[in-house]
Amino acid sequence: MRGTETAAETDMHPHTTPPSLDEIAAMAFAARDALPEPFRGPARTVAIRVEDFAADDVLAEMEIDDPFELTGLYDGIPLTEKSVMDQPDRPDTIWLFRRPILDEWIEREDVDLPALVAHVLVHEFAHHFGWSDDDIATIDRWWE
Repeated sequence: MRGTETAAETDMHPHTTPPSLDEIAAMAFAARDALPEPFRGPARTVAIRVEDFAADDVLAEMEIDDPFELTGLYDGIPLTEKSVMDQPDRPDTIWLFRRPILDEWIEREDVDLPALVAHVLVHEFAHHFGWSDDDIATIDRWWE
């Protein structure tokens, strides 16, 4: 602890080096495994990938100029739109982007990193499950 940090601030930023891709992924898997049933099982069928930033072609397609603006992305067919006739060419995937997440975490200063990772992940799962804002609010009590 630096001389001016409180114990709570140390808990919010316990790392002396930025968490790795694998550490962010472990936080995401823990958040996925904490989802309530009946979502936990189906959520395990969605791949979770962590990269530093979204690929340039993804950013261009989404018309995002600053790669720090995208913390997560759902890539797949939402369950509300799937058909038995669909022939998927890749698994449904949630992408988390480490550097933008870390920047948001540092800027916020009021949330711990696993909670922020869970928040981003839940919002990407919302696309997969077709959740409304009310549905999200029952799972992700972010404002509390």
